[in-house]
Amino acid sequence: MRVILVANPKGGSGKTTLSINLAGYLASQGQRVAMLDLDRQKSASQWLAIRGSSLPKIDLLRDGQKGGGDWLVIDSPAGLHGKNLERALKLAHKVVVPIAPSLFDIRASQEFLAALHAEKAARKGQGFVSVVGMRVDARTRAGVTLEQFMAQQKLPVLAHLRNTQHYVNAAFEGKSLFDLPHHVAERDIEQWRDLIDWLHR
Repeated sequence: MRVILVANPKGGSGKTTLSINLAGYLASQGQRVAMLDLDRQKSASQWLAIRGSSLPKIDLLRDGQKGGGDWLVIDSPAGLHGKNLERALKLAHKVVVPIAPSLFDIRASQEFLAALHAEKAARKGQGFVSVVGMRVDARTRAGVTLEQFMAQQKLPVLAHLRNTQHYVNAAFEGKSLFDLPHHVAERDIEQWRDLIDWLHR
């Protein structure tokens, strides 16, 4: 089972939105997918509870429960740090970091990104960590600022996900972006292309 950790210690960074859509994408590809919801608000668990049986199946794992399957997506809690962060990083095959492109979000993420960088160096491998800009257009000043900051951290920004109601409306129905009709979500799915390619490396 390959493990994707979606993590950022700052609340409101978009972890759950990213987690449920990553799980939704993988399930839509016929993969056996489970989610581990460690966030205190349990939003991913609530989303799975309303997900229709006609949609590609995603299992919910309880903390400490072992599961089979192809992929595990972990929606981590805000404030993840120290030993808990170290343990989570050791489990993960891939780490996806959602960051909102504001000065406050970037600064709040610096210590966390340093820990990721150290783990990446310890593994002596590429492709362990990627960053996703949330609610941002790559062409805006905020998008460019995020790119510049992440270049200094030597971590790639693989997607800029625009601020759209498609994510919100899909979640209300227990769906991901990848469960919507293609003509509805086509523009948004295009923004995931590099991130999806990276997942499969």
